[in-house]
Parts: sequence; structure tokens; C-alpha cells
Amino acid sequence: MAYTYDYPMPAVTTDCAIFNKKSRTVIDILLIKRLKEPFKNYWALPGGFVEIDEELDDAAKRELFEETGIKHDELKQLFTVGTLGRDPRYRTISIIYYGYYDAETMIIKAGDDAIEAKWFPINCLPDLAFDHEKIIKSVLSCLKYYKSD
Repeated sequence: MAYTYDYPMPAVTTDCAIFNKKSRTVIDILLIKRLKEPFKNYWALPGGFVEIDEELDDAAKRELFEETGIKHDELKQLFTVGTLGRDPRYRTISIIYYGYYDAETMIIKAGDDAIEAKWFPINCLPDLAFDHEKIIKSVLSCLKYYKSD
């Protein structure tokens, strides 16, 4: 049965923090350069909108594959972000996932809403879209790679 509502509904997205551990001291994170506004040409976590008939885990895997060419079956849900004003288009709630990837054995390839996909050392990030810098710091804190100020 279809429902309609007289009040606005939030948009739901998934974002993926994918790490490549080169050593105990060097950790890279995979980012995509956005093709479209908002934040066109800014770097961001791979992710996007959940489709109406899609499970959250499936949405995270699909968006990661569409934007980077990576198939990852071991993504783990970490936390949810719903800060007001984080996306200029909609009231957006994002479910944040993380995973590890061996960048030495696989090739990443930008696609869909991404112009480019590239690994960055976590201590040398470019300017990021939305609130993704804050999200990355929170992910690292949760995973104990980063100590907050």
C-alpha cells in the first residue's frame, strides 16, 4: 500500500570510508571527486542516496561500486549522521560504513557521479565536500586511528 504524507521527509544516504593500510603508520582513505553540484570538483567519501526498495547495506555496496569500481562485501555500519544543514539540497541523514581494501591488488575506477577516485593519506586530505572531513575524523576516532583535540 502506498502512502503520502503532508510533511517533508528526509533523504537517506550511505557514505563509505574505505581504508588502505600500507603500514602501521601510513593509512590511506579512498575519496572521489564529485561530478555534479553541490560541491562539484570537491573530494568526498563515496556514497549516495538509498533507493526506495533497497536495503542500507546494499545501497552502500552499490554506491561504492558505482563510484569507484570496487566490489566490497565486508562493509560495516559504523554510525549515523543527521546534522541539520549538512547538505544544501535536502534534509539528509547518512549512514556511515567503513571497510578495508588492498589497493596494491585492485584498480579503482571513477564512475557514475565521480570524475576521479584516488587514495589520500589520512593526514593530508584535500578540501572535502559536505561535512566529510568531520565524518572522517569521527570514523578514525571510532576506529582508534585518530586522537581528537
